[in-house]
Amino acid sequence: MRRYTLACAGLLACCSAIGGASQATAATQGSQAARTLQQARAIARLEGRIHAYQRSTWRWESLMGVATTPTEGRALSRMSIDDVRTAVLHWKRLAAEARRRAAHPPHRAAFLCIHRFEGSWRDGGGPFYGGLQMDVGFQQTYGRRLFRTKGTADHWTPLEQMWTAEKAHKSRGFWPWPNTARYCGLL
Repeated sequence: MRRYTLACAGLLACCSAIGGASQATAATQGSQAARTLQQARAIARLEGRIHAYQRSTWRWESLMGVATTPTEGRALSRMSIDDVRTAVLHWKRLAAEARRRAAHPPHRAAFLCIHRFEGSWRDGGGPFYGGLQMDVGFQQTYGRRLFRTKGTADHWTPLEQMWTAEKAHKSRGFWPWPNTARYCGLL
C-alpha cells in the first residue's frame, strides 16, 4: 500500500506539473497573441501613413510629368515593425522632396509674368480660364487629368496651372501667349 500511495503521489505530482506547464504555455501563447495583435494594429496605422505619403508623392510627380516612384513590392504584413517605420520615413521624405520640386516649375518667373498680363488664377469667364488664360482644348491636351478631376483651370491651383503650361512649353514654347510673352521679353 505504501508503494501504491507513493505511485499515486508521483502520478499526481506529474499531472500537476503538466497542468502548470500547460497553463504557462497558454499564458505565453496569450501574451504572444496580444503582442501580435498590437503589432498588426500598429502596422495598419503606419500603412495608412505610407499610403498617404505615396499618394502625395505620386500626385506631385504626375503633375510635373515625371515618372512615378515605384514601390518595392514588399507586403507590409510580412515586414517587421521597424522596417515599416523606416518605410514611413522613406515615403515621407519622398513626398516632401516631390512637393519641394513641384513648388518651383522651371519657367515659374516667366509664367508669373504672363499671369500678370492675363487674368486672375480664378478667372472663370470662358472661353479662357485661369491665370494663364487656357482654353478648353489646351486644358484637355496638357492637363487632361486635372480637367477630368477638377474641371476648368479656374478650379486648379496656380501651381497646377503653371505645370500644365510647362507641359505645353516643352512642345510649343511661349507661343500660346504671343502678346503677353512679348511684353515679358520671352518671344
